[in-house]
Amino acid sequence: MRYQNTEFLLSAASSKDFISDGRKQVLFAGKSNVGKSSTLNCLLSRRKIARVSATPGKTVFVNYFLVDNTLYFVDLPGYGYAAVSKAEQKRFSDLMADFFVDTSAFTLGIQIVDIRHKPTVLDCEMSALFLSLNIPFVVIANKSDKIKNSQIEAQVDLVRETLLLPETVPVFPFSAEKNTGKEQVLAEISRVCGIL
Repeated sequence: MRYQNTEFLLSAASSKDFISDGRKQVLFAGKSNVGKSSTLNCLLSRRKIARVSATPGKTVFVNYFLVDNTLYFVDLPGYGYAAVSKAEQKRFSDLMADFFVDTSAFTLGIQIVDIRHKPTVLDCEMSALFLSLNIPFVVIANKSDKIKNSQIEAQVDLVRETLLLPETVPVFPFSAEKNTGKEQVLAEISRVCGIL
């Protein structure tokens, strides 16, 4: 499938800016350097709708993208970037605490990890949070183009084991550069959100 119309709506800096208008929301979470913006651009077939930076940690607010006037792709601030100041880390922590107070609009959680590496403690905490929300949840194992095809299955198994994922949580090998896994992820979003 292909989305026809996507627009960046707003960056929420505090709870008063969060959107809850009845539309479904697909949440994207991941470490600061995991390729979250590139993944969003790939899924939306738009080259620059989500800003890609050479410097990790540039997504510091909750960014809302309205997709086909039907649902939101919600880009959460990247976590785990050590160069961010203590004040910025606290601001991020407070923003996320406020964001997850009301989960009624959350339809699907998507966590992005780097397929080349074992998930970190913060990755594990994020997946545990998603699982605790009792909403459908998937993992994108990004940067699959950076490893050999013969390594992909073992790395997917490592991701699943480290994040303690139940069998109901799919793990999709993915490459934003090569569009690998794009159709599978879009199909899962459509299935969960009830989009034909």
